[in-house]
Amino acid sequence: MIRRALESIPTYVPGSAGDGSRPTLKLSSNESVRGPLPSVAAAAAHAVAAANRYPDMAATGVRTALAQWLSETSSLPLSVGNIAVGAGSSALIQQAIQATCDDGDEVIYAWRSFEAYPILTRVAGATPVEIPLDRNYRHDLRAMAAAVTDRTRLIIVCNPNNPTGTTVTRTELADFLDMVPDDVQVLLDEAYFEYVRNSSSPDGLSLLAMHPNLAVARTFSKAYGLAGVRLGYLVGRPEFIEAVNKVCIPFSVNAVAEAMGEACIAAGAELRARTDETVDQRGRLLDALPEDLQVPSQANFVWLPLGARASEFADRLAEAGVVTRCFAGDGVRITVTDAAETEALLTALERARVADFAQV
Repeated sequence: MIRRALESIPTYVPGSAGDGSRPTLKLSSNESVRGPLPSVAAAAAHAVAAANRYPDMAATGVRTALAQWLSETSSLPLSVGNIAVGAGSSALIQQAIQATCDDGDEVIYAWRSFEAYPILTRVAGATPVEIPLDRNYRHDLRAMAAAVTDRTRLIIVCNPNNPTGTTVTRTELADFLDMVPDDVQVLLDEAYFEYVRNSSSPDGLSLLAMHPNLAVARTFSKAYGLAGVRLGYLVGRPEFIEAVNKVCIPFSVNAVAEAMGEACIAAGAELRARTDETVDQRGRLLDALPEDLQVPSQANFVWLPLGARASEFADRLAEAGVVTRCFAGDGVRITVTDAAETEALLTALERARVADFAQV
């Protein structure tokens, strides 16, 4: 028999590529417009040649590389025991829920935030507790802390938040962590960390030493251009990482992903420099929007808070040749890429008459 609880769980909806009836610019999935560097592609080809063999189930190579790299960049004494890897950060978030929650235990997160959170929570048999964003589309951390009960096992903070692109400050996050009981695990989802340029926004790794109940999730899917091979990582105390690893699917990180991840770390400076162009185009897009639709973003996307008119606007943009991610009744998220695609997007915004959607 199929679990009855699954009947109420929505299916995750990926960003659309359009219906195929016309050429479209896909700005719906927060992907990098650039492919892997030659050195990273070469590492993948080498791994493919040995695809008849199982990968290292512990992914020791990429975990070791991550521990060394993050130790150097964060001044933390990290080891392999502090690092878990998975098929994207989404898989690690699901493992974190499974590692902390029994049936009926509570997971707190902001809403609207990453649409996978309620799905992953319910799949694990846990109960989602959704805390509305504040009027500036930011996490209401005080309300999230106040929502903790004796059933709370995990709190997820998405920073920058997907889909709004907003961030909390380091001080706000540190104060929040002080309010959370030590026996409640906090997971900071930093999937878009590499696009942050606001100096007041936190680097989650810098808070790990003071808060043992904190873990930080990041990914190679966005800034590093590996969305198609699925590789994310989680940094935390060894006891939590061990629990997360216990619930992973064996060999969930394939050999190609591991090899490409190691190569990305080796070429890190060159890859991270690519984010500068995206940040420049993010500013260009925000400046082109009506003032009341300008939500400050620190991610590789921009949020248009259109409420009930979100679907209408997304349809207009699609007719103009640009596919975006519509959250009906809330807003539209538009991925930011490079100068050429931004130029096409700005033309489409004019054709869709974005000014019509400004509040009067």
